[in-house]
Amino acid sequence: MSFLVEENPAKHRFEILVDDALAGFTAYLPRGEVLVFTHTEVDAKFQNMGVGAALIRGTLDQVRARGGRVVPRCPFVASFIERHPEYADLVVPAA
Repeated sequence: MSFLVEENPAKHRFEILVDDALAGFTAYLPRGEVLVFTHTEVDAKFQNMGVGAALIRGTLDQVRARGGRVVPRCPFVASFIERHPEYADLVVPAA
């Protein structure tokens, strides 16, 4: 099983392909260099296989590579960051 995480800027989301099939996405609202993550979905046939975690890890790695920051309003993204503190530096502090 191969995972590929790609940004789809036209739809304001990052998508994960599993063996070339769209398996899920995490949606965001762009605010300059900050992306406000609002919702994550993984197709039912790909749940409990690590697809969601791979999606968020790949997304956050890409955000970091381009010097961006995140606001994790999506509970799935927020809990992933809580469980993986190596991504905490990407979070914009609450005002």
